[in-house]
Amino acid sequence: MSSTEQETAEAGIAIVVTPKAVDEVLRFIDAEGVSAETAGLRVSVLPGGCSGFKYSLNIEERPLEDDIVLTRDRLRLFVDGFSLPYLNGVTIDYVSSMQGSGFTFSNPNATGGCGCGSSFSA
Repeated sequence: MSSTEQETAEAGIAIVVTPKAVDEVLRFIDAEGVSAETAGLRVSVLPGGCSGFKYSLNIEERPLEDDIVLTRDRLRLFVDGFSLPYLNGVTIDYVSSMQGSGFTFSNPNATGGCGCGSSFSA
């Protein structure tokens, strides 16, 4: 078990960010000009989308006071309490193809979804 997987297991929170996704987020952080020491990726679930919930990813300069902060490789994740149950077990990846590129989510908590790939039901 890697140190990241160990930290995850100890915290009881399993969110996986693939190395390709980590690299891409770090590129975005650098482009935003925020400090990599304090900045991170806010991963959240919001009501809406065509299936009931939608994923949201944002670069943030620092976590909010009530965020759960997780470290994945060289990346810090900021997760709010509402989103956490929906994100536990999710894998975030970055894919690039002829149809386009972007982040994808594999979520074992989802009971349904739609063709857009960014909304789900639970």
